[in-house]
Parts: sequence; C-alpha cells; structure tokens
Amino acid sequence: MENHETSNSEEMMAKFGMIEQQIRQIHQQLEIIERNIIEMNSLSIGLDELKGSVGKEMFSPIGKGIFVKAKIISDELNVDIGNGNFVKKSIEGTKELIGEQIKKLEKAQDELNNTLQVINEEITRSIIKSQKNSEN
Repeated sequence: MENHETSNSEEMMAKFGMIEQQIRQIHQQLEIIERNIIEMNSLSIGLDELKGSVGKEMFSPIGKGIFVKAKIISDELNVDIGNGNFVKKSIEGTKELIGEQIKKLEKAQDELNNTLQVINEEITRSIIKSQKNSEN
C-alpha cells in the first residue's frame, strides 16, 4: 500500500510542478501586458501634449538614447498599423486607436486572470481530493 501512496504523492508533485510552471508563464504574460498598458497610456498622454504644438520645437528620438531637435510642422501623425504599413491619423484618431489597443490588452489580462482562477480552483480540488484519499 505504501508504494501506491508514494506513486500518488510523486504524481501529485509532478502535477503541481507543471501547474507552477504554467502559473509562472501566465504571470510573465501579465507583466508584459501591464507594461504595454502603461506604455499605451503614457503615449496617449504624450499625444495630448502635442495638441496645439505646430511650430514649436521638440526633441525627437532617432535611435536608442539619441535625440534631434525638430520643429513640429503638422499635427497629422503617421501611424504604423502593422507589417510596415502606415496611415495618416489625427491626434484624436490615434488616441482612439490606442484606446482600442488598451481594451484588447485589458481583455487579454482578464482572460489570463480567469485562467489563474481556474488553476487555483483545480489546485484546491486536488489538495482536498488528496487529503480525503490519505484519510481513507
């Protein structure tokens, strides 16, 4: 009978190890999503600061940590919509696009949090089942 309990225990430990790895991956994905949401919100705030800035000078990034002084000649933005395709957008149009992206990120965040909840419920059921089996 001890061999059966040992194999159940080993099986349970292996299962919890896999679940722990899955939880770590989900947490990493949640961190990435959170950083992207923060970045998108910062971008949206930055766009607010651009309103009414035609004719003003600013520092514009041209590479990692390298900036050039530039004059804003238009408030029309060229927005990358993927695959190297750019479209002209107004500041408000760009903010709407950013808002849509934030909503998609928040939806993915909710789905991952729901997955974590399901995993936690599964762990709880497994622990309860294991405790009942060890009592018998």
